[in-house]
Amino acid sequence: MQIGSLEEISLHQEDIEKLEYLQNWCKDLKILLLHNNLISKIENLGKLKKLEYINFSQNNIEKVENLERCESLTKLDFTLNFIGELTSIESLKNNMHLKDLYLTGNPCTDFDGYRAYVVATLPQLETLDGEEVIVSERIVAQQNYGEIRADIVRQQNDYQAFRKKQREKNQWKVDKWMEEKIVCCKKPSDPEQMSEYWNQKSEHCPETRVDIALRKRLS
Repeated sequence: MQIGSLEEISLHQEDIEKLEYLQNWCKDLKILLLHNNLISKIENLGKLKKLEYINFSQNNIEKVENLERCESLTKLDFTLNFIGELTSIESLKNNMHLKDLYLTGNPCTDFDGYRAYVVATLPQLETLDGEEVIVSERIVAQQNYGEIRADIVRQQNDYQAFRKKQREKNQWKVDKWMEEKIVCCKKPSDPEQMSEYWNQKSEHCPETRVDIALRKRLS
C-alpha cells in the first residue's frame, strides 16, 4: 500500500514536535492518531479535507487553531494538553460536522462556566468530554452567553499572566542545562546529575515535558 492512499495513521509516542508534510503526502486521511507527543502548535493540516478524527491527547498544545479547513472533522481529542486560551475554540464554529470534543485535563476546564461557554459557542456538539450535551443546558448557556464569555475572558487573561511567568522560569532551566552540556562538556548521562534531576520536583508544563524528553534522548 502506498502512503498516499492511507486512511489512518498512528504516530503516537514518537516525540514529534512539529507537523509538516502529512497534508501533502496523505490527502485521503480520515483518522490521525498523534497522542503522547510534544506537538505545541496545530498546523499544516488544512488540506486534509477527509479527516474525521484527530487524537491530539497528551501533547503541548495551548490553543486550538488552524482546523477550520478540515471540514469533515467529527471528533477532536485534546485530553491532557495545556489549552488555556479557551476562546480559541471559536475557530471551530464552522466545523459543522464536529460532534465530539474532549478537553479534559486542560487548564481551561478549571474556569468557572467552562462547559456552558463551550456548548453555547459550538452548537453542533453532541458530547463534550464524553458527556452528552442536552438541549436545556444549551438553551440556558446561550441565554447567558455574553456574561459567561466575559467571565471566561477574565479568567483566561489571569491564566495567561501566570503562564507567561511559568514559561520564562522553566524555559530558563532548559536553556541553562543545555548550555552546561555544551560549555562544560558534561555527559548528559552523568549518573549523579541525572539522579539529582529525576528526584527534584518540577512543574507540569510544556517546557518540562520537552526537557524530560530531551534528557531521555541524550541519556
